[in-house]
Amino acid sequence: MSKSPLPKPTESELEILQVLWQHGPSTVRFVNDELSRKRDVGYTTTLKLLQLMLDKGLVLRDDESKTHVYRAAVREEETQGLLLDKFVESAFGGSAMKLVMQALGNRRTSREELAQIRRLLNDIEIQNDTTPPSTDEAP
Repeated sequence: MSKSPLPKPTESELEILQVLWQHGPSTVRFVNDELSRKRDVGYTTTLKLLQLMLDKGLVLRDDESKTHVYRAAVREEETQGLLLDKFVESAFGGSAMKLVMQALGNRRTSREELAQIRRLLNDIEIQNDTTPPSTDEAP
């Protein structure tokens, strides 16, 4: 049985998911208050978005209490991976190198960030060296 593809959230839906990932299960009021810290957003707009997200399978709703509590139904890492894959494919022709070059070339990168990037690259290189080659090819 195949897993259904992850739904792609809109920008507004992604803002709501960020709140739920950061704070855990939350009421519509709490989500709305958090969103309102960045921009003016109405309670009914937040409620409607959460209802649409429920229909899309992006959130789950607990109906046990008077106030509905929503929680993310998709994992943050999977959603980021999906969005990044689509972005790299459409904006950079599938080239991770072009993405990294653009990201590092357009802003000042701290020494700490560069050190983390070096460690990540070293880890990837070690992992690639220790991963056996694929046996999918015919002998």
